[in-house]
Amino acid sequence: MVLPMSLLRTAQNQPMMVELKNGETYSGVLASCDGFMNLHMRDIVCTSRDGERFWKIPECYVRGNSIKYLRLPDEVIDMVKDEPTSRKEIRQQFKARGRGGRGGKGEGRGRGRGGQAAGPAEKAKRADGADKPSKRARG
Repeated sequence: MVLPMSLLRTAQNQPMMVELKNGETYSGVLASCDGFMNLHMRDIVCTSRDGERFWKIPECYVRGNSIKYLRLPDEVIDMVKDEPTSRKEIRQQFKARGRGGRGGKGEGRGRGRGGQAAGPAEKAKRADGADKPSKRARG
């Protein structure tokens, strides 16, 4: 299954044609897109609704909610099918790279009031109450 946003991200730097709800068409190269399907395009030929007038525009921004449909080359769709589709596959790729995650010995977690971090050994001591002063000593 090809998702629309993954299709658009793959289509960056590829030629495409966009028809707007008002009937105008924009044919050019997709420079970038965002999560609202707003498009930034380069080297555009804009065609009027009636198809009689044309404008050459170096770059433009198309608001996503004004788009009626997009036409992309078949190669772009083939490129999307080769990419990982599920979130699980994407997570596995990031884990394989060794990025992020939680590791280490538990020091410096930023929890509590201060002092040393509570690793497994410190937690065992506190559970026994050996390092706590008696009530009389607190006094």
